[in-house]
Amino acid sequence: MFTGIIEELGTITRVERSADAARLTVRGPIAVQGAKHGDSIAVSGVCLTVVDFDEHSFTADVMAQTLAMSTLDAAREGLAVNLERAALVGDRLGGHIVQGHIDGTARVLEVRPGEAWRVIRFSLDEAHAPLVVDKGSIAVDGVSLTVSGLGDEPSGSWFEVSLIPETLAATTLGTLEPGDVVNIETDILARHVERMLRLDAHRTLPSSVATGAGSLA
Repeated sequence: MFTGIIEELGTITRVERSADAARLTVRGPIAVQGAKHGDSIAVSGVCLTVVDFDEHSFTADVMAQTLAMSTLDAAREGLAVNLERAALVGDRLGGHIVQGHIDGTARVLEVRPGEAWRVIRFSLDEAHAPLVVDKGSIAVDGVSLTVSGLGDEPSGSWFEVSLIPETLAATTLGTLEPGDVVNIETDILARHVERMLRLDAHRTLPSSVATGAGSLA
């Protein structure tokens, strides 16, 4: 489990690709402090397992499903990434509960600079729109953020976040431009509620509808 409070800006130093997977080496001296084989580190919001490490870097395998759902499919040497080690039991929860199990990606639609902050608008696809609420929590590239704006239009849904200077400087979000793609993880409580409501609606349907049984005369 993570909190969405980024500890370090890391850099991908090596990418080894196979037919259905990839192995990434990431430089992150803070992230590897106290690291052990099998530990979890979130890389731009994606929970990865440490398979090798030294005092400066760690290596992790990325399976096909993760590549298909995240921006790690476009990983390259020199790419900056947000890093966070798994939360320690007993620590303050500075952000919100982040699993590192992303829901998918979103595209930057607009960047509006302010005097001391920046508002970024992201696309929100139909499957994820019900899981995002105004003033709720969302993780963008592993960064715990509060939704500051939300909209549903004929052209598609969107959400906005307002970033303070510290977030802009300490994470990769400060370099985002329209068209860039990010990883998103919606709030775990919203996902559980949505699942329960869907199952409840299915169970209350007439048996012939729920099972697809019956036919027109």
